Amino acid sequence: MHKITFILLGIGGLNWLLVGILERDIFSYIGGMDSWLARIVYVLIGLSAVYELATHAKRCRECKPDGRPAAMPQM
Repeated sequence: MHKITFILLGIGGLNWLLVGILERDIFSYIGGMDSWLARIVYVLIGLSAVYELATHAKRCRECKPDGRPAAMPQM
């Protein structure tokens, strides 16, 4: 599940980058908000963000539940 949400968040982030720089929405090529396929992708990206926000602290190596950052790896 984490890998799928990570990929979807990457797609969403790149889409916002293109919107900000080029004023282009990746999903406008598949019909934009008028397309049911684009709307499904938007919903999946949003649900991925909610999932990652809700489960991030448990899995993140740097954000330990006790609030202390993880030790830096030795090189």
